[in-house]
Amino acid sequence: MNKTLWIINEYAGSPYHGMGIRHYYLSKELLKLGWNIYIITASYSHLLYKYPDVSKNFFLEKIDGINYIWIKVNKYKNAHSAGRVLKWLTFSYRLNFLDIDKLKIQKPNFIIASCSELFHIMPAYRLSRKYEARFIFEVRDIWPQTLIELNGISERNFLITVMKKIEHFAINKSDMIISLLPLYNRYLKEKGFNKDFYYLPNGFDFNNLKIEPIPKEVEENIPKNKFIVAYTGTIGKNDTLEYLIDAAYKLKDYKDIVFLIVGKGMEENNLKNKAKDLELDNVIFLPPVKKTQVQSILRLIDVCYIGWERKNIYNYGISANKIFDYMYSAKPILHSYSGEGDLIKEANCGISVDAENPDVIANGILKLYNLLPEQRNKLGENGKNFLIKYHNYENIAKRLDEVLNDSYKPNR
Repeated sequence: MNKTLWIINEYAGSPYHGMGIRHYYLSKELLKLGWNIYIITASYSHLLYKYPDVSKNFFLEKIDGINYIWIKVNKYKNAHSAGRVLKWLTFSYRLNFLDIDKLKIQKPNFIIASCSELFHIMPAYRLSRKYEARFIFEVRDIWPQTLIELNGISERNFLITVMKKIEHFAINKSDMIISLLPLYNRYLKEKGFNKDFYYLPNGFDFNNLKIEPIPKEVEENIPKNKFIVAYTGTIGKNDTLEYLIDAAYKLKDYKDIVFLIVGKGMEENNLKNKAKDLELDNVIFLPPVKKTQVQSILRLIDVCYIGWERKNIYNYGISANKIFDYMYSAKPILHSYSGEGDLIKEANCGISVDAENPDVIANGILKLYNLLPEQRNKLGENGKNFLIKYHNYENIAKRLDEVLNDSYKPNR
């Protein structure tokens, strides 16, 4: 079998361009297994910090052995702007005109349409039929349900209605479904689909991990000889950091407990104003650091924090890269989560408490604070060992290789 795989993900990046690097690391490992990989992505997204120089509608570039096809799209202001919708439509429209002869690329045996917003499902499916390739639907987040629950968009919204139809089309027409969510089968059953799926989670790249020191001016602002609870990453509405601020207020009399929030985002100013209004001197905000510097930050703290909203969408599990960064640091995790498929419970690498509840968040912090150092270290090591065993990209790629080989049938 000629092992050529196209991965269509308009948010795919690389370590040189920014976030969205699941498929980069997965492809690196698939190359070792004899696959020829094409990642088809957009020339612009809010997840990138470096953009390819694309003058034509299609630009082919080889990055570390992986063929990247950048499709030219419009830029937009931020993740919530109307320009992002235009970008979805532009990417999907131009994908229709991807031609192997013009680009001088290889015909695919498999096409993975990795989606959130879903619009490129239709052209991806047409390409799979044109080139007689197996069509695989990869679900990273459950759209449009995520938009309905987390963004408060009405189910009767025209865009939502269209997305639902495309989602049903993708599920029905796919030769295979892959999901990053461990309990996605529940969703399929609830919606009346009699189809199975393969769980292929996010992973962590151990082979090419690069750790750089943080800038001196950042390190100088991290207290010494304090018990530090830290959050690193985007500061957005769905990250529920307001409840962590409320927990900090409840623990303000514990002078050796400090809260560190590292990152930026649309809720940053609101959080800073909240902390100021509460006159909190135990909350420190620091600017974002590069991904290669995250582990250097985590080495200086005691507990990693991540929180979620209390929404039904989390009944199908989660797969956040932030959790894997935390696990690798071998620090215990405080998980404010009320959904199913709790990785922190499964790995026994911290404490899970109810979402959106400052009282239990504060109590969880105190439980970790009152543990002996060796007890916290044990929780941290549990997380790192779990990560190595179940979320190594090398093992995930081998699983995908097996799944694709087992499912392959000669083209009709």
